[in-house]
Amino acid sequence: MRYLTAGESHGPQLTAIVEGVPSGLNLTAEAINIDLARRQKGYGRGRRMQIEKDQVQILGGVRHGKALGSPISLVVENNDWKHWTKIMGAEPISMEEEKEVKRQITRPRPGHADLVGAMKYGHRDMRNVLERSSARETTVRVAVGALAKQILAELNIKVVGHVLEIGGVRAENTDYDNIDDLLAVTEESPVRCYDREAESKMMEAIDNAKSNGDSIGGVVEVVVEGLPAGIGSYVHYDRKLDSKIAGAIVSINAFKGVEFGIGFEAARKFGSQVHDEIIWSEEGGYTRKTNRLGGFEGGMTTGMPVVVRGVMKPIPTLYKPLQSVDIETKEPFTASIERSDSCAVPAASVVAEAVVAWEIANAIVEQFGIDRMDLIKENVEAMRKHTRDF
Repeated sequence: MRYLTAGESHGPQLTAIVEGVPSGLNLTAEAINIDLARRQKGYGRGRRMQIEKDQVQILGGVRHGKALGSPISLVVENNDWKHWTKIMGAEPISMEEEKEVKRQITRPRPGHADLVGAMKYGHRDMRNVLERSSARETTVRVAVGALAKQILAELNIKVVGHVLEIGGVRAENTDYDNIDDLLAVTEESPVRCYDREAESKMMEAIDNAKSNGDSIGGVVEVVVEGLPAGIGSYVHYDRKLDSKIAGAIVSINAFKGVEFGIGFEAARKFGSQVHDEIIWSEEGGYTRKTNRLGGFEGGMTTGMPVVVRGVMKPIPTLYKPLQSVDIETKEPFTASIERSDSCAVPAASVVAEAVVAWEIANAIVEQFGIDRMDLIKENVEAMRKHTRDF
């Protein structure tokens, strides 16, 4: 499977074209809208979330609730477009109209794509960069991830994203009973955290950052359960599934690091404290005593839960803006404000969930049969039996 997205933050809509979705997949706008609403929640979000009430339209590739096997078109309209028609319209404008359009943006914001994107594509007005580099684009990536989660759900595979850390406040209690328990608790948390004590401290940290005109980042975790062993491959670097997931995580706006299982902590431990011992039972087949490697060995799933974490930096647009340089005058200035989130880590956990779901669903479709959902189900079940009886 593959997909492309198009659209700008203040343009008329965001669009995704998804190709290769197996026919027979159950898919409705309602199922996608659940995740779009989840993305808009979270303590520390700004005013934009009060303007936009994201709803998807399925405009191709689905009939009567089932995927046809042809490309699927997903559209999310921007409600705020009505205020931006002259600034962001696609049609050429006259000199008279140009005077009504807001001045060019020539002052790049540190930490954004503004300056480098303008240099790369030759834009003197950096609105041409920031409109596309905006995290608003993750709206349709979450829609695509919701589609992927529908594929996984039909294969009894569950995916949940949650928050482990915000602004140095780390969740200590992560001892959830099962993935359903993790989902139920974090869905009710304003910061998507399982640890109630840490939750209140995270909210306090967000409030403090906002009152100081600053922003904070954090760490999110995605857990996937129900995967058979052997998804991915060791035979080529570009077929390793953990590599694809790592790339997907750092492709999310503002993400700067990724780890699986105990991750970077492995550098500070002996091998005997890192690797997962293999055990076998007649009922469950092969499994591991621990899951320190996060469900991967050799680029392939082990059958243990996949556990992947991503590090999100603080949002770079600050109410106490940093110094930069005007590209026209070359004069120093303090950067302008384009958005007002003080923390977007809870929302980012939903985005991380979406991109991980996509990579896993894509790997399954590729490995177990491309065209039909019923055949994929049969082949996945056959793989589960094979690995259990091996």
